[in-house]
Amino acid sequence: MSYHYVYVLRSLKDMRFYVGLANNLSGRLEQHNKGKVPSTRSRTPLELIYWEGCLNRHDAARREKYLKTAWGKRYLKTRMKEYLTG
Repeated sequence: MSYHYVYVLRSLKDMRFYVGLANNLSGRLEQHNKGKVPSTRSRTPLELIYWEGCLNRHDAARREKYLKTAWGKRYLKTRMKEYLTG
């Protein structure tokens, strides 16, 4: 069985979030931090702060899209309140 992951990275440079989708989470995080992903290249280093696993790509893509909305961003900030303020 193959999982698809929705993940949230936080840039240690500008403290902003990046939401993405991958089927190999550790490999994708490595790509981000090596500067191989154009959208985050200038924002490294990045840390993985949240992830969810889905059983199919369609569900993961829908969840990724939601987390990029204002409601999704609010959900993440509420979900990680202690981490982000602690």
